[in-house]
Amino acid sequence: MDNLITQTKTQKFLRSDVALTDLTRMLAVFARERDWESFHSPRNLLLALSMGELSEIFQWRGEDQLSDVLLYLVRLADVCNVNLGEAALEKLRKNASKYRVDTMKLKYRLHCKN
Repeated sequence: MDNLITQTKTQKFLRSDVALTDLTRMLAVFARERDWESFHSPRNLLLALSMGELSEIFQWRGEDQLSDVLLYLVRLADVCNVNLGEAALEKLRKNASKYRVDTMKLKYRLHCKN
């Protein structure tokens, strides 16, 4: 993985718009190379997310903590065989149907008048 990071930096692969699929693959390699896979159960990853990194965001408000949350979440999705990109798009579709623009704008206009 470390070689992959070094190689990809020179190839400008690691950039701000890295794809979730690439990030997922890179994290899996990273964990495998360090024999961390046994520690990356869904439970352990969820505990790391909820107890550690999320609470630190409010304390420090740093980009390091936010990136840690993203990395844990991507790793958790991979371990649980969830395609995070597809799941997020599906959730957006559901929310768009559930919270239609015209309905929401009307609701908030009526709410603001009262």
